[in-house]
Amino acid sequence: MTSSYISLGYLGAAMLFIFGLSQLSKVRTARRGNTMAAVAMLAAIVLTLIDLGSVDYRYIIAGLIAGSAIGAIAAMRVQMTQMPEMVALFNGVGGAASALVGLSFFFANVHKLADNPSVSAMLGGEHFAVTTVLSLLVGAVTLTGSVVAFLKLSGRMTGDPILLPLRHLLNIVLLGGTLGIGVWITTGVFTPASAIALILVVFFAALTLGVTAVIPIGGADMPVVISLLNSYSGVAAAMTGFVLSNNLLIIAGSLVGASGLILTNIMCKAMNRSLANVMLGGFGGDSQLGEKDTGGYTTVKESSAEEVALVLEDASSCIFVPGYGLAVAQAQHATRELADLLQKRGCKVSYAIHPVAGRMPGHMNVLLAEADVPYDQLFEMDVINGDFKSTDVSIVLGANDVVNPAALNDKSSPMYGMPILNVHESRMVFVVKRSLSPGFAGIRNELFELDNTNMVFGDAKAVLTEIISELKAA
Repeated sequence: MTSSYISLGYLGAAMLFIFGLSQLSKVRTARRGNTMAAVAMLAAIVLTLIDLGSVDYRYIIAGLIAGSAIGAIAAMRVQMTQMPEMVALFNGVGGAASALVGLSFFFANVHKLADNPSVSAMLGGEHFAVTTVLSLLVGAVTLTGSVVAFLKLSGRMTGDPILLPLRHLLNIVLLGGTLGIGVWITTGVFTPASAIALILVVFFAALTLGVTAVIPIGGADMPVVISLLNSYSGVAAAMTGFVLSNNLLIIAGSLVGASGLILTNIMCKAMNRSLANVMLGGFGGDSQLGEKDTGGYTTVKESSAEEVALVLEDASSCIFVPGYGLAVAQAQHATRELADLLQKRGCKVSYAIHPVAGRMPGHMNVLLAEADVPYDQLFEMDVINGDFKSTDVSIVLGANDVVNPAALNDKSSPMYGMPILNVHESRMVFVVKRSLSPGFAGIRNELFELDNTNMVFGDAKAVLTEIISELKAA
């Protein structure tokens, strides 16, 4: 009877996970969806403990307290600009958990090889052996790959691609070797010592593969990498579910894996690049922002905050285009204050969100939500692109490549074909930027030299604050 109740509980928790995930697809319901998923996770933990029966709750409680404390401190102390690296790190934690479960399951049963040298028989069948190895392999790759992504995003490692000699061959050897040894382990017969040696080879080779696969990828390509690693963490969790015969973990892991893969595909389409092109690396380095093609502009016009305020006084519509520069300057609250001021003057205000603006999927949405920007003012690229032609003023805040008309006009450009926000179609464009340095593509931005574009150089928060002061004084 208890088993039936536990199964029903697992089913209910699984449904909560699914409904919670569906709620995350919209900004307005995202908080509710996150709460539903958290409740589902709590229910899953409680049900699993009941299902296990006799466990040492001292370790369980200690783990819950430690984990909850770390999560709470991170949530309160981490700034919104640091959110991408925290997400990357949490992906790594999920991968580490899956890898450690696979290792512990293997070591807990390895003594059985003394009586029967078959690893598959030792682990309870071929499917257990396969999922144990996959849990270990995918979890280890996710762990070290996520750590590298965290280091790049946090500035502790250069955001430039680190191109090792023969890196493609090295990755092929590591991947082929781990898969080959994994198949050998699941089908062969071994002594306990040889089985331990081989599983450790798989583990450390997978850890190495996670590093060598991510270090060639530039910091600006991290939105795709984070999304992919999120998918990997879900796959690893699903494999762990098979190892532990836990249906709820299989469902939750599959949901994360599938949603992460779908999001990765969306990110690649938004950049007009294939996943293979991103993962092969060598593109999108941070140093490109200040080292390549910083000069050469001949018709750039510069405006001051006072001049921007004068134009905004008569504007009937304004679209804000946030980018990573807004995040660095932490200018989301100043943006909201300026928007409120414009609306009081009868100006229609909107926000245009490009899918890959910032350093992770949804980065701009999160920043603007922190400033309590109304959800109904946020518009995705496909929805708002048609509005630029009828817009009086567009203000670009730290965005670069996502508004570069070269993606539409220049067939020789590496960005050609990439969907962009059609800011250039606005009657007047103000680009708030520290300098004329290019974006991650390392190319000049044609927008900067258009007749209807004026540059406003400076920190986004400082510039916006000055514009607000000028408008209030008017």
